[in-house]
Amino acid sequence: MPETTKHYDLSYTQNRELSWLKFNGRVLEEASDPTVPLMERLRFISIFTSNLDEFFMVRVGSLFDLSIMTPKEVENKSGRTPKEQLECIYSAVRPLIATRDTVYHDLNQQLVEKGVRDVPYESLAGAEKSAILQYYKDNIRPLLSPQIIDPSHPFPHLKNKVLYAAAVLTDKNRAFLGIVGLPESIPPILFLPNKSCEFVRTETILAAHLKKIFRIYTVEEQSIISVTRNADLSYDEEKFDDDIPDFRKHMEKLLKLRERLAPVRLEMQGFAPRLQQLLCQRLKLQNSQCYHSTCPLSLDYAYLLNRCDPSLYYPPHIPQYPLYLHEHIPIWEQVRQRDVLLFYPYQSMQPFLELLRQSARDPQVLSIKITIYRLAKNSGIIQALCDAAQNGKEVTVIMELRARFDEQNNIEWASILEDAGCKILYGPQNYKCHSKICLITRKEASGLRCLTQIGTGNYNEKTSALYTDFSLLTCDPVICEDAVSFFQNMLIGNLYGTYTKLLVAPISMKTTILRLIDGEIARGTKGRIILKLNSITERDLIDKLKEASCAGVQIDLIVRGICCLVPGIPGKTETIRVTSIVGRFLEHSRVYSFGEGDLQQIYISSADMMTRNQVRRVEIACPISSPELKSWFSSYLNLLLSDTTKARRLLPNGNYIDLRTASASAVNSQQYYEEHPVVLESTVMPQVNKREGALRKFWKKLPWYRLPSQK
Repeated sequence: MPETTKHYDLSYTQNRELSWLKFNGRVLEEASDPTVPLMERLRFISIFTSNLDEFFMVRVGSLFDLSIMTPKEVENKSGRTPKEQLECIYSAVRPLIATRDTVYHDLNQQLVEKGVRDVPYESLAGAEKSAILQYYKDNIRPLLSPQIIDPSHPFPHLKNKVLYAAAVLTDKNRAFLGIVGLPESIPPILFLPNKSCEFVRTETILAAHLKKIFRIYTVEEQSIISVTRNADLSYDEEKFDDDIPDFRKHMEKLLKLRERLAPVRLEMQGFAPRLQQLLCQRLKLQNSQCYHSTCPLSLDYAYLLNRCDPSLYYPPHIPQYPLYLHEHIPIWEQVRQRDVLLFYPYQSMQPFLELLRQSARDPQVLSIKITIYRLAKNSGIIQALCDAAQNGKEVTVIMELRARFDEQNNIEWASILEDAGCKILYGPQNYKCHSKICLITRKEASGLRCLTQIGTGNYNEKTSALYTDFSLLTCDPVICEDAVSFFQNMLIGNLYGTYTKLLVAPISMKTTILRLIDGEIARGTKGRIILKLNSITERDLIDKLKEASCAGVQIDLIVRGICCLVPGIPGKTETIRVTSIVGRFLEHSRVYSFGEGDLQQIYISSADMMTRNQVRRVEIACPISSPELKSWFSSYLNLLLSDTTKARRLLPNGNYIDLRTASASAVNSQQYYEEHPVVLESTVMPQVNKREGALRKFWKKLPWYRLPSQK
């Protein structure tokens, strides 16, 4: 039923975009938290800024398109049209920008006291000024392409999120707009000679030379500016060009269009009203889409400041090799004994990488199948898959080319894998493949045996050290059979396959979750639901949770980001609590828990409870069967709900409250797992312990297996 005609109760829901902005405000809170090291606080401001950039590129860009194509359509959580949502967003962003400026300048003063100085170009003197000036003359000035705007010089294309110096220029009675871009090849900061933590931002060098660049004119107003463009590409396969042979070529063509999409925001450092007017006219933007800031428009340089006092950063974090795994016994042999759980970033991704490397060399391994969404820049996953293919294994990769902002990377990885002999396929038509699953098949004396890995996060070594995620390795025959069916279905484009244990979107996941919630509704006040998610926006699931609350079910939602369900509404969501945790590591894992004790059912999943995940993507949720792992997950979820340091509680008015009190003992769930290695007692593999010596001798004889000490 069209959402313009179906009636929704809006009393316990809120707009997803405004909810997201509240979340990003939580990120900004970390930048002003005195318990967070100073340089990490600067990085939180940078994260806040880059989050906001992507929000405008994607969400605002999408609403901008909808305001033109379907202007009267209302969304089903707040009843607002696209235009009304945009107006609310523009208004809600301004106080966030003002807060960011205040936090940045306060933090900058504290950093100066610690020897970290963002030095204004105008304050340079002596040898330092000479060095920076010489760099400008040698490395920046030759690359500049200044331009005035008049009938002979049309307004240039301003690239997305690139910094420009712009000015209002006058010559006698005429006024011009002048623009010069900061070359993208130039580093964002220059360190002063013999100073490890004192630097000059390169856009300030450009701004200081603007009068000389436009020396035949008078500079009346000037500003550093940046344009944000709509990046919400449509991947509609119906628009395939018949001359383009495959989807990879189609994606390459689409990516060229992204830089040409319409502007949705203008950022200016400082106030220049006449300049703003001229730029808005040229960019076809309203004043409501223009934002002024006194802090830098780009804070990516925060990650280049890594040479300062170590006390200004978090202590180094090194993911640990799990205590319950043997480094000298092949991973396959250990997973054969029992399910293995990896908990990132506290534990290393190394065991899974070793599994792939060992499988690439093992002559008994026949095939490896895997889905890929995002990868690290220098991916060990890719190398292992290429090695496997070159060693004669059948390697099948479902590569999702539509992973936003990773499209070009994935196109290049797909080409590398294909050249190595891997079979490459792309996500099903009109559906992104966001699932994280790997299936390895091995020939043994008793026949073919499979091992399946299912995760909540990407196969990305970099983010696995920064995001909290789970990776389950299992030889469970039912899950392995489901995995076989999954890949066979994906290879023929069948979204309607049936599975015994796995929940697979877009067909069985949502219906099964609704049924599981119904099961708790039937238990009434004895019912229990805990959902750990990044976001919850799916209206049917929200309504079902409201129904469960009305039945007396105790519900905890641990939602890092968007939460369109409003808790604590009398008679509707009274028994629902919503907790958000923002800390050193990004809470990325998805865990669903229904019931308690012997009746408890727990799933880990790649899917949030968003319409896009449940309806428009291929996602997987995997049950946790091991009693010990179920017990551990229960303790884990309870610890998150006990967090009083990084957790915030969502109120019925849509605001978050700090859970810290003077009397309460401080509980930091992330710090707890940093300091307390995960120990799963029954996973020490007694069978392996008894014959470990014999196993090591056996595996050592195999030419393809090398112990770590031999690498």
